[in-house]
Amino acid sequence: MTGLIEIDTARLHLRQWRTSDREPFSAMNSDARVMEFFSVPLSRDASDAMAERCQGLIDQRGWGLWAVEVRQSSAFAGFVGLHVPDPAFPFSPCVEVGWRLAFQHWGKGYACEAARAALRFGFETLALPEIVSFTTLRNIRSIAVMERLGMLRDADTFDHPSVPAGSSLREHCLYRLPRGRWSALAES
Repeated sequence: MTGLIEIDTARLHLRQWRTSDREPFSAMNSDARVMEFFSVPLSRDASDAMAERCQGLIDQRGWGLWAVEVRQSSAFAGFVGLHVPDPAFPFSPCVEVGWRLAFQHWGKGYACEAARAALRFGFETLALPEIVSFTTLRNIRSIAVMERLGMLRDADTFDHPSVPAGSSLREHCLYRLPRGRWSALAES
């Protein structure tokens, strides 16, 4: 694939990262509400490094975890997109759909709206056979998004390789969405 992909939805613009995203991204990543289901909030340096990785992967592939901008206000809202996770996961290789939004943008349907656009791109443009998503068992908000997207939960759970042993956040659930199911849902 050549060129950077940007996606517009009714209310959102999924785009490449900008330097101006660093400050609101860092504020989001240090917000205890946003980071409740992560091992630790991110420092400014760690947050900037993550934004740079996301930007670099989009530069490389044309797609990835896009910065999300609210079209009406141009406000940075977080990120949503597709990512190839670490090969240490028991279900790798795969492509995941993921999201993280600033608290002030919760409850507006942005995660589902942007994730649906990312899924459409993954299935219709990249022709992926399946897209997955995963989270800690306690993250009921993200689980609800996965279910609203039509994803199906695997019966088995797994231990996230980056979460310390003994942490209550280590056990994760995996959701899958095969292309055939996506097509059937899109037609209904």
